[in-house]
Amino acid sequence: MEFGFLTQGYLPADRRTDRDAEHRVLMDDLELCLAAEQAGFKYIWISEHHFLDEYSHISSNDVFLGALGALTTRAHVGSGIFNPLPRVHHPAVVAERVAMLDHLTEGRFEFGVGRGAGSHEVKGFHTGVTDVNETKDIFFETVPEFAKMWMQDEYPGFSGKYWDMPARRVLPKPYGPLHPPIWYAAGNTSSFEMCGRRGMGALGFSLDEIPRTEVAIKAYKDAVARCDDPIGAWVNDNLIVANGFNSIAEDRETARRDFLNGGNHYQMSQVFRYHDTFPRPEGFPVWPEVLPELTEEALDGFLELGAAIVGDPDDVIAQLRRWEATGADQFLMLRGVKSREETLRMIKLMGDHVIPKFDTETEHRTTRQRRAAAGG
Repeated sequence: MEFGFLTQGYLPADRRTDRDAEHRVLMDDLELCLAAEQAGFKYIWISEHHFLDEYSHISSNDVFLGALGALTTRAHVGSGIFNPLPRVHHPAVVAERVAMLDHLTEGRFEFGVGRGAGSHEVKGFHTGVTDVNETKDIFFETVPEFAKMWMQDEYPGFSGKYWDMPARRVLPKPYGPLHPPIWYAAGNTSSFEMCGRRGMGALGFSLDEIPRTEVAIKAYKDAVARCDDPIGAWVNDNLIVANGFNSIAEDRETARRDFLNGGNHYQMSQVFRYHDTFPRPEGFPVWPEVLPELTEEALDGFLELGAAIVGDPDDVIAQLRRWEATGADQFLMLRGVKSREETLRMIKLMGDHVIPKFDTETEHRTTRQRRAAAGG
């Protein structure tokens, strides 16, 4: 199992102590990404969100990824996600940005796509949409065109229901063989199955409990094994599970105390403030009401389900073995709520004690698959 790190520019109201608070968060996140590479995280993912106050202040993640690509040498950097819907970004511009990032990273770019985080974000661009599921048709009209733009010398153009463009050479072409891996931010079992059926890697940002994860992974792996109509030029057989609720320290008691006192309850409330397409747990308060501070009993419940990673390195290794057993290809650690200093310590503990127990390969799984698909 490989490891990834994701950040999104989380800036809760209580951290806006001065006008430079937003700048510090963005620069801290960049520093943490570099630390993650040094610690042995193979993938670094940067989110794209719009209008999600407090929850995410990284909107132009292509700019962030360009800086990150220039500062890293080994880690793959990925969009988690790029929004390819034409009212957000014209598809040809998305194709150009992906190819440029593939060049600037010399083949280390991972192309994750999605439709936005719920109605608040989606309707900021699609003002006539009443149901965010309406954007599925737009998405699937758009994404199959990317491989054509990259692989054909001249793209023949497109005329569809939601967008069109004339024949043009879309430049540059990607750096590596074929094109970067394509991933999709899947949210439920049916979308994981679709993701596998169309040969995309699954960005399992919503996978936070092992019982639900096992069902989704089986649906994905069964479908991707039968894929004969990939949405790109090759099949990206990879599934990520993500966890944003983590606390790792040298001793268990400190890790548990930091988790309970760290503001995780507020970030959980932010998730459901905006992600209104996620299934809301029974009894979960509706914003602006905030989830109460977490208790020891609640933490134990999270650990039982695999919904949190908390403890000393040995605890964390044992907890991650359960995730590994689900068949997940990559475990994604989200930036979470901790301070810069606490997160740096946690990243170092992961690199020193945890990651080497799971990931012994030097080559990235997506690099190997991309090369094999090109006949190398």
